[in-house]
Amino acid sequence: AVFVRNIGLPSREVALYRAVIAALALFLWQLCTRQTVRWQDVKKELPLLFVSGAAMSVNWILLFEAYKYTTVAMATLSYYFAPVIVTVASTVLFREGLTAKQISCFVMSTLGLVMVIGVSGGGGNDLLGILLGLGAAVFYAAVVLINKGIRRVSGLNRTFMQFLAAILVMTPYISMTGGSHLAGLDMTGAVNLMVVGVFHTGICYCMYFSSLRYLK
Repeated sequence: AVFVRNIGLPSREVALYRAVIAALALFLWQLCTRQTVRWQDVKKELPLLFVSGAAMSVNWILLFEAYKYTTVAMATLSYYFAPVIVTVASTVLFREGLTAKQISCFVMSTLGLVMVIGVSGGGGNDLLGILLGLGAAVFYAAVVLINKGIRRVSGLNRTFMQFLAAILVMTPYISMTGGSHLAGLDMTGAVNLMVVGVFHTGICYCMYFSSLRYLK
């Protein structure tokens, strides 16, 4: 959030450019390490990869919009309701049982969210920001749940393909909603965008999605 706030671009463009930068970074890494994409595996799971990439792009747009309307703390607290959604959905989709401790944590998280919504955090429009953060949480939970169903594609390749899908979804959307303002970005914004794209998106997403096949 701190880096995103220093990027003088609309949320939709930040979401697109972070995906482009991350995809390029992963592609260069694949070339350097000579890791090839197994297209026969990708082809079998292409629908899931595309849907998860599309959900990822909507998730980013909603989250970055949330930062504009409320404080970083309020938006982030709302956004990190996503694990609660995943935990509950996993009981239905993957037949994962809930312990008494997990149920207690779910209740406390829900009550905490209700309390957060009832507190003014000092943003321009806290309620709208919180709702946008919750919307982002729903799509982020969808990304996690869909990724559990992708088993043939490695973490690096799946992340790369999902970024490509996100780019395909966001490019026409941005073209229809004002076009690109990248040429007007200053040096500070460009540096922050590179950090968000390479580190927070490329490296961190690759590590996270690689772990999903091994964990509940």
